[in-house]
Amino acid sequence: MSNYCRADAPGACYFFTVVTFRRWNILTDDDSCVWLRNALSNTRKRYPFTIDAWILLPDHLHCIWTLPENDNDFSVRWNGIKRQFTKSAKDSLHKPEWLNASKQKHREGTIWQRRFWEYQIRDKNDYQRHMNYIHDNPVKHGLVKAVSEWPYSTFHRYVNQGIYPTNWGGNKLIQDDDMDYGE
Repeated sequence: MSNYCRADAPGACYFFTVVTFRRWNILTDDDSCVWLRNALSNTRKRYPFTIDAWILLPDHLHCIWTLPENDNDFSVRWNGIKRQFTKSAKDSLHKPEWLNASKQKHREGTIWQRRFWEYQIRDKNDYQRHMNYIHDNPVKHGLVKAVSEWPYSTFHRYVNQGIYPTNWGGNKLIQDDDMDYGE
């Protein structure tokens, strides 16, 4: 059995990558967006956190969260989000033919990969690098030519706040070939 070492600094800021099982392109479907929004809202009521950045792509998502002071349990939050989404989507998205022995043993559905990737943000430069990576991700994956064209992103919030210009991104901004973003 694998023994994963997770970051655990209370009140810290974290970058996450969460992927669908078999990279299934479902997350930007209308129903999936509603289920995910509801799962996030319900989880945040029970276990508060701040969403600093978010990008939703068809088969994965990236986000940056800041946890409350004296709280380091992002796993319980992801567990809640994934569980609630799966319950909402079960009749529509359950794939019994994808249930292998491992998924049955761990009582998992067929929507999410088992784990997620997390990274603790170190400083302001690291934060900005990850913010840029998140917002440029649909361009990186060839889904749009301009960041502003992708609707499932906090980029639009930051444009409205004057933090990013509308025409930001899409021009090979991410040069960190040595960085691992959990893709």
